[in-house]
Amino acid sequence: MSRNTSELLGQLKIDRDAAQEIPSSPRKTLLAASIGTIAGLVIGFAAGNLLTEEQPPESPVQARPENSTASAPTHNSSARMETVLNASGYITARRMATVSAEVMGLISSVDVEEGMQVSEGQVLARLDDVKARVSLDFALAQIEVLQAQEASISAKLKEAERQYQRFAGLRDKNYSSKAQLTQSQASAEGLRADLRSARANIEVAKLEAERQRERLEDHTIRAPFTGIVTQKNAQPGEIVAPSSAGGGFTRTGICTIVDMNSLEIEVDVNEAFIGRVSTGQRVNANLDAYPEWNIPATVIAIIPTADRAKATVRVRIGIDDKDPRILPDMGVKVGFLAGEELAI
Repeated sequence: MSRNTSELLGQLKIDRDAAQEIPSSPRKTLLAASIGTIAGLVIGFAAGNLLTEEQPPESPVQARPENSTASAPTHNSSARMETVLNASGYITARRMATVSAEVMGLISSVDVEEGMQVSEGQVLARLDDVKARVSLDFALAQIEVLQAQEASISAKLKEAERQYQRFAGLRDKNYSSKAQLTQSQASAEGLRADLRSARANIEVAKLEAERQRERLEDHTIRAPFTGIVTQKNAQPGEIVAPSSAGGGFTRTGICTIVDMNSLEIEVDVNEAFIGRVSTGQRVNANLDAYPEWNIPATVIAIIPTADRAKATVRVRIGIDDKDPRILPDMGVKVGFLAGEELAI
């Protein structure tokens, strides 16, 4: 009985070595299949890259030069210059003015807006000129009064001269006294002096009238030069003055005008490399707004002083080709070019 029981228990025992050997064959098959799949993918990816590299560039690369006329250098398209030094700076205007009034007054009209092109002498704004006109009219009336006084003195002088002539003739015949003769002579001399004084007063009155006329003209603000309005600083109804007065409600300028033909580039060059820059040297400039656009330029001057704090020297660069896309205070990067051209 016990033997049968031992045999039955032996049949129920699990042989672990046999259990591990049975699935070994499927695992090897799965591993080989995975390696083959990965190898196929790698070979296919490499073959695709090889075909892509051997394919010649298509039309978009060839069509690019057709739209790059603005970025091509204008001096020579078949040659390039070697860059010896790079720097960065800003576009600045040599002629820029904040236009104000010479007199303090109330603004009656402003005739400009931002972005407007103005010519030299064009009216920008007008101030209330009622008092100035009254002052001019008063000065002109003073001239008329003095001219009337001059005419009166002139008439009296003529009469005094006739009396002197009569007394002089009667004195020869002893019909008049010497006192009468000298009195008539003194009267004529006094009238001559009054006439000279009246004429001098007329000249003074004319100068005063001219001063009042100029003062009246100062109530009309005109453009000092041709340019573009970049800022409008005042509105009708505000007070404008040559200098700050009357608190924060008083304007000191009507508008700001920039002469776009005076734009140039200013850069700060490290003093250790200033020897690579010279007056008349050619420069290639690129605006931060249009980095692909090459702008030909030339060094105008090297300012003969250094900034002790930054150890830099300021360099002025003139823009050879003016363009409306170039605006004041734009950031720009420049490359100073060597004197020899290098063939491509």
